[in-house]
Amino acid sequence: MPIGFAELDRAVVTIRTGGLVVFPTETVYGLGANALDPVAVARIFAAKSRPSTNPLIVHVTDVSQVPPLVESWPSLAEKLAMKFWPGPLTIVVRKSALVPDIVTGGGPTVALRCPNHPVALALLKASGVPIAAPSANRSGELSPTTAEHVRNSLAGKYDVLLNGGPCLGGLESTVVEITPTGVRLLRPGLIGVHALEEVVGKIEHGPTSSSTDAPAHSPGMLSRHYAPRTALECAANPSDANFLVHLYETAGLKVARYECTDSPSEAAAKLYADLHTLDAGAFDRIIATLPPDTEEWRTVRDRLMRASAEE
Repeated sequence: MPIGFAELDRAVVTIRTGGLVVFPTETVYGLGANALDPVAVARIFAAKSRPSTNPLIVHVTDVSQVPPLVESWPSLAEKLAMKFWPGPLTIVVRKSALVPDIVTGGGPTVALRCPNHPVALALLKASGVPIAAPSANRSGELSPTTAEHVRNSLAGKYDVLLNGGPCLGGLESTVVEITPTGVRLLRPGLIGVHALEEVVGKIEHGPTSSSTDAPAHSPGMLSRHYAPRTALECAANPSDANFLVHLYETAGLKVARYECTDSPSEAAAKLYADLHTLDAGAFDRIIATLPPDTEEWRTVRDRLMRASAEE
C-alpha cells in the first residue's frame, strides 16, 4: 500500500517533535520515536505498558549511522551488517553515551537494525535520526502484521500510523550479540543460524529468557511473550492436541485448533495473522501443535512456546 508524501511528511515532523509513529517493516509493525530523545522514548514504554528493563531496537538507515551510537563496531558486526542489512537482523553491541539509558533498558548495550522496507527506510532517511521501535502492540501480546492489528491493540496511543499493508516476514528479527569470543544468538528470527554461520563461523547460544528485574540482553526475551489474549496451550504432536481438544470440549469450552501445515517460511509469515484471527473468534482456548524441533522451525516453535508460557 503506497504512502503519500503528505503522510510521510507528517510522520517525519512527528518523529522530530517527540511524537510516536507506527510504521511497517518487513517483519512486523513498529511503534517508533526519536531514539535520542528520552522523553519521546518514554512514551513508547507508557503506550505499550512495557517493562522498563526490556530494551528497544534502534533502527538506522545504514551502517554509516552506527558510529555515534556505539563504543566500537567490531569486525564481526561489520561482516553481518554488510551481508544482512537492510534486513531482519538485529546486532547488539556496546552503546555510546549518546544513546539514552531508557532505550537500552538501563543496560550497557544497544540493539541496532536496518529494516528492509521502503516505508521504514523513507521515514528513517527523511527524519534524519535513528528511530527506537519495538512492535506496535501492548507488551507481551501478539505482534501486529497489519495496520488493523495495531489499531486493535494501541488505538489512541500513537500520533501517526503509516499503513504499508501486511508485513511479509511475519515474525520479528533475529537478534545476535557481539561478544569478546564471537557472536551469540539471543533471539531466533527470520535469519537462521546456518546463514549466520556462513558469514561469521560458529554461533554461540545465549540465554533464552530473562526476568523483568534486570536489564535484558535483547528485546523479546521475556519468558511469556507474543501471546494472544485467548489462553494458548502447545501440544507436542497431533495426537496430544486431539486429546486436549477433546478434554476441553468435554468440559464445555469452545476450542480452536492450530497447526503449521505450510513450509517454515510460509508458516512464519502467517503465524501472527492466524493467531490474531483465532484470538478474535471468542474461543476459550487455542491448542497449537508444535512444529518439528529442527533448525528450520526454530523461530516458529520459539514464538508458540513463549505464547503458551505461564505468566
